[in-house]
Amino acid sequence: METTTEGEAAAGGGAAGPDGERAGVPAQARAPVPAAAGTGATGPEAAEPEAAGAGAAEPEAAGAGAAEPEAAGAGAAEPEAAGPEAAEPEAAGAGAAGPEAAGAGAAGPEAAGAGAAGPEAAGARAVAPEAAVAVDGRPRPAAPPSSLSPSRAGDFMQCPLLYRFRVIDRLPEKPSEAATRGTLVHAVLERLFDAPAAQRTAPRAKALVPGQWDRLRASRPELVELFADDADGERLTRWLSEAERLVERWFTLEDPTRLEPAERELFVEAELASGLRLRGIIDRVDVAPTGEVRIVDYKTGKAPRPQYAEGALFQMKFYALVVWRLKQVVPRRLQLVYLGSGDVLTYDPVPADLEQVERKLLALWEAIRLATETGDWRPRPTKLCGWCDHRAHCPEFGGTPPPYPLPLDRGALPAQGRMGPD
Repeated sequence: METTTEGEAAAGGGAAGPDGERAGVPAQARAPVPAAAGTGATGPEAAEPEAAGAGAAEPEAAGAGAAEPEAAGAGAAEPEAAGPEAAEPEAAGAGAAGPEAAGAGAAGPEAAGAGAAGPEAAGARAVAPEAAVAVDGRPRPAAPPSSLSPSRAGDFMQCPLLYRFRVIDRLPEKPSEAATRGTLVHAVLERLFDAPAAQRTAPRAKALVPGQWDRLRASRPELVELFADDADGERLTRWLSEAERLVERWFTLEDPTRLEPAERELFVEAELASGLRLRGIIDRVDVAPTGEVRIVDYKTGKAPRPQYAEGALFQMKFYALVVWRLKQVVPRRLQLVYLGSGDVLTYDPVPADLEQVERKLLALWEAIRLATETGDWRPRPTKLCGWCDHRAHCPEFGGTPPPYPLPLDRGALPAQGRMGPD
């Protein structure tokens, strides 16, 4: 695992080498990850995957095919090493409904790479609950979860009750300025690659910001409320300027004139031998002439402290596992590009890493299955509670969850309780 600073990433010509529908960005149908040599990035950078990548969001169906618009910044907590004990969810002592059931261990804010500063610190885009209304406008009936994405896995590890509110109850959430800015920056960086290589300049990228903001507002009318009280437009101007600064910083970390992504906003889905379905959207896939694959993810926040880097890499290892199971190719490099701090975090996975991630996810999915059957979704109070939209429904804050919409297995109901902090 390596972390590169802004100046180091810029040296030598910039970058070297290679849940669904996201809010405002239509998702693709199931798409293969290119593995053929010469189909992706070209030039010396493509041959030596080195720099950073994209903040990907991933969809996740809540049984009815609902897609997840955005990735969770603070939710992607890395479970502790999953050995044989990780396959025993009951060890959590909470009816297998808590993060520890999957061997999650440190599933609090620090494990997510967000420190104590809340989701926005991680620089992820907005996390939206599963769609409660179908495309035709009719209410979507509640259904058990049928697949898992990185951000929803992170939700459960952070707080099982949060997972329930987002996936089972599909409670609405207010948009935030930080997460929406992340969505906007991602859209700009994706669209920039529509231009010929020589025209992928910082001024051109900054000029895309107003138009992409207009597109985002048109696709998500609820975003209008973000600046409803900004009569003189001063706050919106500052917000857009910050988005432009983040876009401009990207050019100190990667050189888009030397990159030809094989895929952008790539929806991937794989079914494991166990039957568990994993889904996600990868921000960018670079493929070297030699066929080596690099997965890139952009983050608009700051890089986590070194002791929490493993948590930040959980999402990337999840994607690497999906690509491996789909194409029988282990990605050569995983790259996180932190625009907020000008850092690049890289990791070169090996099959043993991905097998370990698979064991963790299977244990986590078993815990989710048991919680779904018993209705035992326990709150897990952490510092991130201050950013949660659902405190009015949370018992930790004197609230009452809505009536559980799924049938219960009464014979499996455990004693009620709560998950304690790390």
